[in-house]
Amino acid sequence: MADVLEARRQAAAAELRGEVPAGSVPVSASNFLEIITGMAGGSSATGIKVTTDNALGVPAVWAAVNFLSGTLAGLPLLVYRKEGDARKRVTTGIATVLHDAINDEMSSFEWRKHMFENVFTGGRSFTFIERNAQRKVINLWPLDPAGTSVKINGWQKTYSYKDSGGTKQYSADEIIDIPFMLRADRVTHRGPIQANRDAIGLAIAATVFGSKFFQNGGVPPFAVTGNFQTGKSMQRAAEDLADATRQAAKEERQALVLPAGLEIKPLGADASESQLVELKRFCIEEIARIYSLPPVFLQDLTHGTFSNTEQQDLHFVKHTLKRWVEQVEQELNLKLFGRSNTRQFVEFNVDGLLRGDFKTRMDGYAQGIQNAILTPNEVRRRENLPDADNGDELLIQGATVPIGNQMTLPLNEPQGDNDGA
Repeated sequence: MADVLEARRQAAAAELRGEVPAGSVPVSASNFLEIITGMAGGSSATGIKVTTDNALGVPAVWAAVNFLSGTLAGLPLLVYRKEGDARKRVTTGIATVLHDAINDEMSSFEWRKHMFENVFTGGRSFTFIERNAQRKVINLWPLDPAGTSVKINGWQKTYSYKDSGGTKQYSADEIIDIPFMLRADRVTHRGPIQANRDAIGLAIAATVFGSKFFQNGGVPPFAVTGNFQTGKSMQRAAEDLADATRQAAKEERQALVLPAGLEIKPLGADASESQLVELKRFCIEEIARIYSLPPVFLQDLTHGTFSNTEQQDLHFVKHTLKRWVEQVEQELNLKLFGRSNTRQFVEFNVDGLLRGDFKTRMDGYAQGIQNAILTPNEVRRRENLPDADNGDELLIQGATVPIGNQMTLPLNEPQGDNDGA
């Protein structure tokens, strides 16, 4: 096994030096972790083999991946066209693909959630951009990261995708590539689960320990001592005691009767002595750090209060959500419109997070209208309401009249309360 790993590491190093054709090792292949880490199957320090499937069996990892992917997928993804210093929303063509359905089989929400699920588990997502003869985008097709290889020649990146239909080659402008974290070679990447497999392996071990503990009726492992004459009598005594323990747990009895001459000696520690609850809480905090999430979003309210929970909500938007929103926006703008594009761009509407907060949304609209930032019709369109007559004029506080028509006072006249207004 060691010889195989060494050979694979040498092959990967030769690839990076350009001595063999680049991209011969898929970035998500099963042996990729062995090449990079020398650990078969991504084993953690606990001895547990950490994979995406068993990592998602940890409730905190499951919650983090679902929360982040679902939140990002739920943000409205809009297309705009620059018109002088202003911008106008585009509602046809590529806007329909990004906002409604990326192809005949998948909605935009489903695609984005699937994309971020791949990013927050394996560490990368790939999507093929299908264009027509006029080079207009007509469909987007998600690719399986396990079948996708990346190679770089000079400064050019190319992608290979292998499925049942064979191997296809794509240029960089045909693939939407969202990595969690790229390595220095700009080809391979780091995924959150494998990069932090020791922390996640500890969480898995704690879950397994708790399950086995309660599977045994809450009784820690123990040894039975006594005057056994033969091996069969020792085995029979162990089986009888195990059955008695399970029966006592089933009947919720606290007492356990032992035959004369037998004595129980505990092995290891019980759940309270091993601080299992504290360990599982610590694992939640570690996983929250991996995904840059405040613990409150993993349902850990141990240190949560009314005020700091609200601040954690703001922290999430400013320091976690903003980073992913900008990465995806810039990747889409580059791959869909090209580097020379100066007219169209895509943008996530983070205001979509307030969709379930009616009061905050209405307070914000009121401030926008009263300070000549939004027109009433702009607000009504955001709420999917029909336009109102004369609703396209900007208003400003001062009896809330059309801007330019508000009452003015002479400069030398005191501007006190105007009871006659």
